[in-house]
Amino acid sequence: MTTRLASRVRGGVGEKVDRPDGRPKVDGTFLFASDHWDGNMLWGATLRSPHPRARLRRIDTRRALRFEGVHAILTASDLPHARHAGLLVSDQAVLASSEVTFVGEPLCIVAADDPERACEAIDSIEVEFELLTPLVDPEEAVTKSSLFDHVSIRRGDPGRRGEVSVEGTYEILSQDQAPLGTESGIAVPDAQGGIDLFATTQWIHDDHRQLINILGLEPYDLRVHPAGMGGAFGAREDLTLNAHLCLLALATGRPVKMVLDRAESFIAHVHRHPAKLAYRLEADRDGTLARLAARVLIDGGAFTSTSPAVNLQLASFAAGPYRIDRVEVDSYAAKTNNPPAGAMRGFGAVQACYAYEAMMDRMASALRMDPMELRRRNLLRRGDNLSTTGQEIVSSFPTEEVLDALTKRPSPEPSVTDRRNWPGGTGLTGDPNRIRRGVGVALGIKGIGYGAGFDDYADVRISVDESGGHVFTAGVEVGQGMVTVLGQLARTALGIERVSVELCHTGLIGSAGSSSASRQTQVTGGGVVTAARRLRDRLLARFNGDTLDDYGIWRGTERVASLSDIATCGENEVSVRYRPPRTHPPDPAGQGDIHAEFAVFANRAVVDVDLDLGLISVLSLEASQDVGRVINPLGLAGQVEGGAAQGLGLAIMEGLAIEEGRILNASFTDYLIPTTLDMPPVTMEFIEDPAAWGPLGAKGAGEAPCIASGPAIAAAVRNATGAVVNSFPIRPEHLLDLEG
Repeated sequence: MTTRLASRVRGGVGEKVDRPDGRPKVDGTFLFASDHWDGNMLWGATLRSPHPRARLRRIDTRRALRFEGVHAILTASDLPHARHAGLLVSDQAVLASSEVTFVGEPLCIVAADDPERACEAIDSIEVEFELLTPLVDPEEAVTKSSLFDHVSIRRGDPGRRGEVSVEGTYEILSQDQAPLGTESGIAVPDAQGGIDLFATTQWIHDDHRQLINILGLEPYDLRVHPAGMGGAFGAREDLTLNAHLCLLALATGRPVKMVLDRAESFIAHVHRHPAKLAYRLEADRDGTLARLAARVLIDGGAFTSTSPAVNLQLASFAAGPYRIDRVEVDSYAAKTNNPPAGAMRGFGAVQACYAYEAMMDRMASALRMDPMELRRRNLLRRGDNLSTTGQEIVSSFPTEEVLDALTKRPSPEPSVTDRRNWPGGTGLTGDPNRIRRGVGVALGIKGIGYGAGFDDYADVRISVDESGGHVFTAGVEVGQGMVTVLGQLARTALGIERVSVELCHTGLIGSAGSSSASRQTQVTGGGVVTAARRLRDRLLARFNGDTLDDYGIWRGTERVASLSDIATCGENEVSVRYRPPRTHPPDPAGQGDIHAEFAVFANRAVVDVDLDLGLISVLSLEASQDVGRVINPLGLAGQVEGGAAQGLGLAIMEGLAIEEGRILNASFTDYLIPTTLDMPPVTMEFIEDPAAWGPLGAKGAGEAPCIASGPAIAAAVRNATGAVVNSFPIRPEHLLDLEG
C-alpha cells in the first residue's frame, strides 16, 4: 500500500499565477505570427486602393510579371471561388473587381522572393480608375437609406414625462485598436492541395468558414492554427491578409509570408465606430428618471463587419445601468465610403457610456442634486428589467456595491509638487494659478458573450495521462491571459497541479468562438470546469477512489491508481460543448432577452486642467469592477490597467483624423496613444458576486475596464472647468477661453 502525501493544488483559482507565455515574450523566444519562417518561402504584398470610391477600369500587371523573382500576381479574376468574405454578411471584397469602396481596399496581391521585390512589383502595377463621388457623411447616408442596420427600441408608458429635462449631443471619433503587433502570418501548402495557415486572428474557426468558401477547398484541406500575436482588441476579427496568404500559397505551391507595416495596418483593419449621440433625459423633481429619448448614429464605413451587432449593443445599453420609466431609442449604423468600422474593446458600450453618464451629471446639475445620489436613486438591481430591452436581470448585478467601493472611500489627492504631472509637463509653460483640479465618476454596463440568439459555445477536451492534465481548445490567446486562466480552472477542477493548455488548429477540435465579447473566461472556461469535473468523477468511479491528484487516485490514504494506470484505462478523456444561457434577437420594439450575462463597473478620475493651454493631466484612476469571482488577480489587474489606458486614450488623445474617406494620421507619429508617462497610478477593487453561469461564478472582465474610464475622465474635466465637454477626444480647443 502506498501512503498518500499531504499536498494541495498550487496555481489554482484565486492565486497569482505567472503567465506561461510571459517569460518567453520578455526574453524574445515567444513565437509570434510574424516570426514564422520557412526556408522555401516567398513574400506577399497587397496593392490597395488610394481612393474612397472609384470604378476600376483596368489593372495592368504585365510589367510587374517581368520582374525577376516575382512568382505570382493575382487579381479578382483569379479567385477560384467566392470573391467576398464577411463575419455577418459576405460583402467584404477579397480583391476588388469592378468598384472600390474605401481607401485601402485590396486590388491585387503579389508573391516574390523577398519583401523588397514584392513591393517593387506592387509599385509597377498600373491601375486605371474612374473616380466617383464618395459618400462620407453618415447623416447623408441615413437620408439615402444607406444603412447596415437600424434598431428601434420603445418601452414603457408613451405618455410618461418628467418635470425636468436636459439635452445633450455627443460626438466620438473613431479609435484604432493600435495593437503593437501588426497583421502578419504565413500560409504553408501541403503535398495534397491543402494548406496550413498561421496568422493573426481572434477566431480560427470563423476564418476557416470564410476561407474554404474563398479558396474552394474541402473543410479538411484547410487547417487554421492559433498564432501568437501582440494584441488584438477586435482588429483581428475580420479577414485582412489571411485569404491573400492562402491564395498566393496555392498559386505558387510554396509557403508565403506577409507582415504589414504600421501605415498599411491602419487602413487594412477595422476601427471603433465613430458615433454621434443626441440625448434627451427627463426626471421628476425627486430625481426619479422618467424618460429617455435618444438618437444614435454610428458610421460603419464600407462593409458590414460587425456593425449590426455593435449597433444593437449600443442601443440596448443606451440607458446605462439605470431604471427609466419610458425609453425611446433609434440607433442607426450608416454605410459610407469611410474606413470600415467593426469590433473594438467595449463594442458599442463605450460610446453609450459617454452619453448616458454625461446626461446623468447634467440632470444632477439641473436638479441641484449630488450626482452620486441621483445615480443611487435610479440604479438597476437584480430582479429589475433592463430599461431598454425589458430583459429581467436574473444573475449577479452588484451596482450598489460597485458604486460604494468608489464613493465610500476618500477621493485621492495626488501631489501637486511634481511638475512632471502638471498639464504641459516640465516645459514650465503653465501658470499654477490657472490650473484647476476636478474629480469625476462614471458607471458602466456591458453584456458578456455574443447574445441576440447567436449560438455561442465552446468545445473543450480534457485528458489525464502520466504527465498530468491536458486542456485542448481552439480559443485564441491574444495577450489577454486566457491560457493562464484555463490552466488555473483545470487545476482546481481536476485537483492536478501539472496541467498544460494546448491551442489546437481547426482540424483537431471544434470551435471555441472568438476571443472577444469578454467571453473566453466564461464560455471556454466554463467548458474547462465542466469537462474537468466530469473526467474527475469518471476516473474516481472507475477506480473506486475519492481523490485525484498529481500522484494518481486515492481512497483515503491508499493510492489505488497511478497516472500511468489512468493513461491506459481507456476512460481518461472527456469532451464537452459548453453553452451560455440561451438568448434571443429583439422583437420589433427592441424587446427581448438579448444578453447572456451582465457586468457592471465604475471608475473615478482625478485631473488637472490648464485653463490657458487647454491641456489635461490625469493624476489618478480608480476602478471598481464586478468580476463574479477572481480567477487570476494578477491577470485581472493587467486587464484593468490596460483597459484604463485605452479609455484614457479615447478621452483625451486618440482619434482617427478622417477627411474625404482618408485617414490622415495613420502612424504612431501622428496617432497618439498613451505611454507609461501619460498613465497615472491605477488602483482597483474587485467585487465578487458569483455569476449564475460560467466557471465557479466568474465573469468575463476583458472589456469593462475601457468603458467607464474615459467617461470618468470627461466627468472630471467638466468638474474642473464647467465646460460642456461633448466631443471626444477632448482637444485643447474644447477648453480654451474658459473663465476660472
